Amino acid sequence: MIFTEVTTEPLDLAAHEKFVTNPASGAVVTFCGVVRDHDHGRAVVSLDYEGHPSAAEILAKVAAEIAADPAVYSVAVSHRIGPLAIGDVALAAAVSTAHRGAAFAACARLVDEVKAQLPIWKRQVFADGTEEWVNCP
Repeated sequence: MIFTEVTTEPLDLAAHEKFVTNPASGAVVTFCGVVRDHDHGRAVVSLDYEGHPSAAEILAKVAAEIAADPAVYSVAVSHRIGPLAIGDVALAAAVSTAHRGAAFAACARLVDEVKAQLPIWKRQVFADGTEEWVNCP
């Protein structure tokens, strides 16, 4: 089972965990990417994520690649776009497998591939009034 979403709505990590949990799951690993108040020693006050129109399709492709591993039972992953505040969840991911090692590895690979492939850009606004665009992939 696979769930993916690119959305402007707040992300619910518990819903991702619930989606991947099933009676065969011996391990469920989740990841939550949270907006922090700093970047490379500079204070961040806000940020915006903008996604390419293909972002949802690419996110689904990445999730399918992870789910194709026979050890993986279910995958759920979402990325938020639009304005986010410090502490908001920008990326939510969950993976279920029979055993913990496979679950940790699959979730790490999922997050790494999302970061490498997803065409989403981040505009950070710093406390000194300057801003910076960062290409997430």
